Amino acid sequence: MAVERRLISAESVTEGHPDKICDQISDAILDDMIRQDPHSHVAVETSAAVGQFFVFGEVNSKGYSDVQSIVRDVVRNIGYTSSEVGLDADSCGVLVSITGQSSEINQGVARLSEQQESAASREERYEAQGAGDQGIMFGYACDETDALMPLPIYLAHRLAFRLAQVRKKGIVPNLRPDGKTQVTIEYDEDDRPTRVDTVLISTQHDPDATHDWLERELREKVVEPVLDEVCGSVIEHDDYRMLVNPTGSFILGGPAADSGLTGRKIIVDTYGGAAHHGGGAFSGKDPSKVDRSATYATRWVAKNIVAAGLAHKVEIQVAYAIGVADPVSINVNTFGTAAEGVSDERIQAAVRKVFDLRPAAIIDELDLLRPIYLKTATYGHFGRNDPDFTWERTDKVEDLKSAIVQG
Repeated sequence: MAVERRLISAESVTEGHPDKICDQISDAILDDMIRQDPHSHVAVETSAAVGQFFVFGEVNSKGYSDVQSIVRDVVRNIGYTSSEVGLDADSCGVLVSITGQSSEINQGVARLSEQQESAASREERYEAQGAGDQGIMFGYACDETDALMPLPIYLAHRLAFRLAQVRKKGIVPNLRPDGKTQVTIEYDEDDRPTRVDTVLISTQHDPDATHDWLERELREKVVEPVLDEVCGSVIEHDDYRMLVNPTGSFILGGPAADSGLTGRKIIVDTYGGAAHHGGGAFSGKDPSKVDRSATYATRWVAKNIVAAGLAHKVEIQVAYAIGVADPVSINVNTFGTAAEGVSDERIQAAVRKVFDLRPAAIIDELDLLRPIYLKTATYGHFGRNDPDFTWERTDKVEDLKSAIVQG
């Protein structure tokens, strides 16, 4: 009997997508506040409609951000500079409603004064700073790609990035900022990716760009270069189906075509559906919020496990209680792919021994009190070759191997 093929898909969006505009604005404000005061506590969200942005949230910071200017700079840098493309950075409306952080939340994440903190030991600091909220967070890694990411989401991000690149550099004229990509990969009975089945690109464009011309340009200058680079000779990609703007045209885009909101593309931000997602989004949140910092940390843990050869794929779940430093639970699931003689329980014990997952420890270890967050808001928070993405390091491989041997 023939084995039925299994198809897995994942999507990405470009920086001009309405939701991604909002993510970038929220993270740009966060960066600006951290740049002035690294210990800023920030929870800022953005919504977008036709020609209008509303920025709201709670902040405790010594800094002051010119939110109007930040919004306009982000929108301008994306490429929305004229009403002809649906949004003009210099004339769009910006409403702001930002208040102070709740004192009850703040007392759970900042129990030491500045004077006490400067005199405290590292252990005292790590115990004093509790989680900014309750919740569950997940991290994931697999050996489908060199980045230890699932191939569908990795390819979708690379295509979305390339789509923006050819627009900004003028390699493909007549493109506008809004766009989406989606990739479908065929997997074999051993759960390994074998073939690119379908590539979908929806991109905003000028009225005079014909569909046939656009399809040829995108195939030649976006899709083929990315597939050749990522798939090489390992994954078959010579006979894929390509879909471009399936409705026929995509002239009106961005907030003029659809509303936007921070945190509405959480599966795009993580693993494309290959792994679970916790309860919270990332953008606009400082690292005292474990929604962000602990999710980065669990990716770091998972990637080191796979890089150490302890499993072909692994998912890490952690959970926190507000105001409490230590996770209330840590769970490791290798989906039956652990190395011979290595159980999930042994890996879990090694994780507890090697990684300190208290919020303050995560912030220190991954150096998260830096203005690095705007660039995380597009093309995925994981699987990126960027030195600022410290959660992508595989610096604990030998420690994990030793912990496994020692039992």
